[in-house]
Amino acid sequence: MPVFEPGPYDNVLVGTLLFTLVEPHPGHEVAYNRWYERDHFYAGCLIGKGWFAGRRWVATRDLKQLRFPSDTQFLPDLHVGSYLATYWIHKGEDAEAIAWGSEQVRWLHDNDRMFAERDHVHTLMYTVRWALNRDHDGVPPALALDHPFAGLVALMVDRKHTDDARAFSGWLRDECLPGGITDSPVALIVAATPIPLPEGAPVFQPPNPGEDRRTLLLCFLDEDPRLRWQSIHALADRIDGSGRGQVVYAAPFIPTIPGTDTYTDEL
Repeated sequence: MPVFEPGPYDNVLVGTLLFTLVEPHPGHEVAYNRWYERDHFYAGCLIGKGWFAGRRWVATRDLKQLRFPSDTQFLPDLHVGSYLATYWIHKGEDAEAIAWGSEQVRWLHDNDRMFAERDHVHTLMYTVRWALNRDHDGVPPALALDHPFAGLVALMVDRKHTDDARAFSGWLRDECLPGGITDSPVALIVAATPIPLPEGAPVFQPPNPGEDRRTLLLCFLDEDPRLRWQSIHALADRIDGSGRGQVVYAAPFIPTIPGTDTYTDEL
């Protein structure tokens, strides 16, 4: 199973990603969708230096019903979080881009460009560690948010206290995951670890217990996640059954359709 290695033209690389999961308040779904895609998606991130790609995803009611495990401590309510936005930051411009993002959000607050009727469920920067393709010469991670993938699954994996972080990451990449995505809809996995929120960050959200032991696996699918959801359970079983880590959050999403209010009535 090929671990992504940059080729001669892969000079734009993902260094850091932003994962922001949000729940609009009931009755404000359309307004939130329009504010986010027409203003904040760009003004909050993509006009900044170093921010080079982004994509929005949505979890409809039926997709949220697929989430597991039901007893997770990752979130107080497993079924909250309808909209996910993911962004790539160019490697080498990470610190500057993150600092700009914090200042920009404060500026947007000061200029009445934010949207009060929504809750942050989980918003955090992550350092990208590696990427794994199912197929030889698969989609490079830098292009993943532009490629028309049919779905995305976010897996949060917590390693056991007794395991070394570097060894656990290498085991996921080289031993555990390759056999789990063969003949599956998962075409690409981007692995990343959390960057703790800085003091005074303008984000209010539930605490994230276990953050120091967590790896985010963004699993890009070339088919709707509802079609073969059992393959994600099988992947989680490989991780959980190892005794080295545990999946504390598995959530499927499909892409939003920019310029439309599609899915706002299905949350």
